[in-house]
Amino acid sequence: MDSIIADNNPGHETTLIESESIVIRFSGDSGDGMQLTGNQFTDTAAFLGNDLSTFPEFPAEIRAPIGTTAGVSGFQVHFGSKEIFTPGDEYDVLVAMNSAALKVDLARLKIGGIVIVNTAGFDKKNLNLAGYAADANPLEDGTLENYTVHKIDVTKFTKECLAGSGLGMKEIERSKNMFVLGLLFWMFDEPMDYTINFIKEKFAKKQDIADANIKTLKAGWNFGDHTEIFTTRFRVSPAKMAKGVYRNISGNQATAIGLVAASEMSGLPLFLGSYPITPASDVLHELSKYKTSGIKTFQAEDEIAAICAAIGATYAGGLGVTTTSGPGMSLKTEAIGLATILEIPLVIVNIQRGGPSTGLPTKTEQSDLMQAMYGRHGEGPLPVIAACSPADCFDTVLEASRIAIEHMTPVICLTDGYIANGTEPWRFPSKDQLKPINVEFATEPNGPNGTYQPYKRDEKLVRPWAKPGTKGLMHRIGGLEKAENTGNVSYDAKNHEAMTHLRAAKIEKIADYIPNIAPDSGNASGKLAVLGWGSTSGAIKTAVRELLAEGYDVAHIHLRHINPFPKNLGELLKGYDNVLVPEMNGGQLLSLIRAKYLIPAVGLNKMQGLPFTTAELKNKILETLK
Repeated sequence: MDSIIADNNPGHETTLIESESIVIRFSGDSGDGMQLTGNQFTDTAAFLGNDLSTFPEFPAEIRAPIGTTAGVSGFQVHFGSKEIFTPGDEYDVLVAMNSAALKVDLARLKIGGIVIVNTAGFDKKNLNLAGYAADANPLEDGTLENYTVHKIDVTKFTKECLAGSGLGMKEIERSKNMFVLGLLFWMFDEPMDYTINFIKEKFAKKQDIADANIKTLKAGWNFGDHTEIFTTRFRVSPAKMAKGVYRNISGNQATAIGLVAASEMSGLPLFLGSYPITPASDVLHELSKYKTSGIKTFQAEDEIAAICAAIGATYAGGLGVTTTSGPGMSLKTEAIGLATILEIPLVIVNIQRGGPSTGLPTKTEQSDLMQAMYGRHGEGPLPVIAACSPADCFDTVLEASRIAIEHMTPVICLTDGYIANGTEPWRFPSKDQLKPINVEFATEPNGPNGTYQPYKRDEKLVRPWAKPGTKGLMHRIGGLEKAENTGNVSYDAKNHEAMTHLRAAKIEKIADYIPNIAPDSGNASGKLAVLGWGSTSGAIKTAVRELLAEGYDVAHIHLRHINPFPKNLGELLKGYDNVLVPEMNGGQLLSLIRAKYLIPAVGLNKMQGLPFTTAELKNKILETLK
């Protein structure tokens, strides 16, 4: 809800409107600094106490074609004084730095929304690159008649602002995003202080660059404050959130911090073996900052070396972790099989993207669920869990580490590009709020006559974990099949079958140690349950809550544990007349649910490299209810 609260500047008559939430889309070429601009605006909104959700979007090519629609880089932020679960279906404000950006993003701007365009990006060359007809210019042909349009030559004003700065023209033009950011700070009644401090720290050794960016930022603010084309400003009050210390966090940052927490809670040294791959590389970058905490990171020469090094770290008594995306998972498959037959802890984080092959490397997709479930030679089931939001990556990777260590098994933890790069506020937990991770190393022989039996199992069907070199616990280890209890190499047919069943039963038994599942929203039985996993959570939550408020009988159930499923999931699902499973794939969870529980669930599938909108889900829910 919007409300007019003041005319706040007598010298420049502007109406200040209190808004419950706003969606802004920053859009331009990869070199226009839209990601930095969006991040700085977001960090300021978070600092002021707004709830928020972001969606960065950028091209796959390192040098994307300048001026074309394929080269557009965008950053979307939805911030408000209410609970925010998605980056928003439509934009209230679109900042378009060139004609290609306008062409790509105009369709999702609300009718009556605000468009801020950099007119320098709408010359004949840029219009041609964006694919407009020779005699067409959207700024002049009526395309924007249903919107509030502010035409500003941002490039010209930036050059004028920095004339005499001593910087080259290329460096001057790079500062134009700061002009836009300053203008947006003025328009949304937000201070520049946070960004000014950021610029000073980032360019501490390049004073001329720091001065230029700060000067341009202030010029953008002053342009809004003194130019009479702007008659409306907006204010978004802080959200009512639980008391605590918060920070704005991305999914990859939360994953890295969650792994550090797992090391602290288990007392095990953390080792990350990784190979750079989009969109997982940031976890490696983030963890490399924690050297003083004893965290070891290794950038390997390839994916296979990365996971094998992590296996070695676990064998030596540490917590081995490897991070990757879909193509990397394919390369790691044989080594995952090795860790499976060794029955040692290993955390495998797969940050999914569009496939197959290189597919859509910078776009999001829930494409690897079946790969996680079945992507190994031989019968080798593993636990699979999935994070549902950027902040939830912390809890999910901590849970993955707990299961890996306490059940002596590799665990696959799924996130995706949407939540890996997206951000939201995260409240710092205290140590006493975190569930402990119990580590038990074997120190004494456990077999007859003082022998050690490395594959003798406890009530969880878990084998003991002995550090190499522990006196009296020498044992053989490797990829060949083991004899039950003794761990000797065995080619006995019945032993192989027995060991295969034991490994599978151990994974299934994990269900005894995870919580039962309950609806996130709605009743525990009724007409329709919307069952989701992973990053569809925010859109499903928003759609279901809106429909509940409208009186519809609908519920939202969201899975973290996918293998094994929570023990009560089948019973819960059978309490609904219909089950709808939205996924950013061809129906992978849907197939698993139908096969296991024999219920006539229906799917909603999307494979566009984009997350679901709330509107898409609401329409499908209403269609299913009918």
